[in-house]
Amino acid sequence: MVGGDPNSMQRVLQSENQGKNLKLLSYSAVLLAGALAVTLGVSRMKSAPPIVGLSDIKLATVQRGPLVRKVEGLGVLVPEEVRWLAAATPGHVDQIFARAGARVKPHTVILQLSNPDLDRQLVDAELATKKAEAELANLRVQLQVQLLTEKAAEAQLQSDTTEAKLQSDRDEALQKMALGTAMNAKISRARADSLGIRVQIEREKLAIAEEARQAQLAAKQAEVAQVQALYTLKMQQKDALQVRAGISGVLEEVTVDAGQQVAEGSNLARVTGSARLMARIHIPESQSRDIQLNQKAQIGVQDRPVAGRVLRIAPGVQNGTVNVDVKMEGAQPAGARTDLTVDGTIDVDRVPDAVYVGPTLEARANSHVSLFKLSTDGKRAQRVSVNLGQVSTDGVEIVDGLQAGDPSSCPTCLLGTDTTRSR
Repeated sequence: MVGGDPNSMQRVLQSENQGKNLKLLSYSAVLLAGALAVTLGVSRMKSAPPIVGLSDIKLATVQRGPLVRKVEGLGVLVPEEVRWLAAATPGHVDQIFARAGARVKPHTVILQLSNPDLDRQLVDAELATKKAEAELANLRVQLQVQLLTEKAAEAQLQSDTTEAKLQSDRDEALQKMALGTAMNAKISRARADSLGIRVQIEREKLAIAEEARQAQLAAKQAEVAQVQALYTLKMQQKDALQVRAGISGVLEEVTVDAGQQVAEGSNLARVTGSARLMARIHIPESQSRDIQLNQKAQIGVQDRPVAGRVLRIAPGVQNGTVNVDVKMEGAQPAGARTDLTVDGTIDVDRVPDAVYVGPTLEARANSHVSLFKLSTDGKRAQRVSVNLGQVSTDGVEIVDGLQAGDPSSCPTCLLGTDTTRSR
């Protein structure tokens, strides 16, 4: 080939290039034909109505009647009464008599504390009380003696007044019979009048002195009551060194160990009452705004419904939920125990005459959705715009867009994605 004719080589190369160009043209024609076919198929598909199987849709019939709006959530059973046992005074933990899990009664001793300073203060308070009581008794005696002395003086003055009046009457009688002088009669009268005035003053002094005595007694009695109250307090603190359960129930927790020094007010143990339990239901924050005290509720305890009422609503939100305590009405169901998982439903509102569909429709309250309304033969569906009202576990209120008796179908894929706005 190296020594060949150059013209021959040129003809060979031209023929090869022409073959390549023909192949490229044929490939382009095939791709163009394929693209046209796909475009034609898609256009025909768009023009054809969609076909959906019944297994892929949810059917619901619009109803009319009373609709109870409910909210629900999961929760646990908790005791109605929980008591923390705190230290009444600083103390030293000498002994622990009961541990967590023990069943206790009100007078069951759980811990024994000691406080030497309290023992000394108790003795001082006892002595101070005895001293104050003795001083009060002594004051009563002194005031009584003073009262008797003043009454004796008043009685003597009253006697002198009576005697002076009799003498004045006698002198006046003698003067009238010319057996006495007018001067003696005037002197006797003046003496009797003077003694009468003194008697009146003495009576007023006696009344004032009685008020003063009562004030002295009241002040001393208050002092005695003060030291008695201090002594009683120290006695109670001494008795509180034996930490008792206070209620019947279960000892849930002991927070201290033997040998530990505790401060006044420190929590020592926790006891939960076993007599009554209530349900603590966790309601989503978005559904909790209409919950009020004493609303009717139902608790599912081991698949058994128990009636109840809302007892307490937590003021704060935790992890997106609001804790609602529901008190069970009637007898407590058998098998109920602390921390048992339950479900709860609360009736928050009642619409006496509502147009609604069952709980099949999953949507937000006061929102706008698009649903499919079936024809009477059930073979075709028309998209309709529907405004929703209240949402409950029993159904969803229809504000407008559908009438009672209308069947509607909602493809699962459209639920939620077709919700456009909140009114």
